[in-house]
Amino acid sequence: MKSTEILKEAKTEDQKKLVQSAFNTNVAFYIHLKAYNNQVREELENRLREVFFFSKGVDWKFDSFGIENKGSRGNNILGYFIFRAVEVEKLQKLFIQEFKDYENAIRISCSVAKYEKVEEEFFELNV
Repeated sequence: MKSTEILKEAKTEDQKKLVQSAFNTNVAFYIHLKAYNNQVREELENRLREVFFFSKGVDWKFDSFGIENKGSRGNNILGYFIFRAVEVEKLQKLFIQEFKDYENAIRISCSVAKYEKVEEEFFELNV
């Protein structure tokens, strides 16, 4: 195989590990925060660990977590969590259960987006 050849199917073992699911569901949560200080990131991470800990039986993968300060893209301070999940309803219930009493939250917003793989190609570079 040439190093720049683009393939429609995975040929090598490394490429086969990269194959993406035919369907993917992303679940994004925004925690609209009242205030942000040095402890907020740690508080959110601890609560997120609780979601992970109690999510036995839920098929999901953690994608990203962060905090956007006021003015970066809006008027609110946002903590965000993005997951890839199959059992979305269970994940939503777990997340809401762990965050419903979070005093620093104004509200929790959630988005569920379902994607279907249209095309996937593979290539390798020999360096």
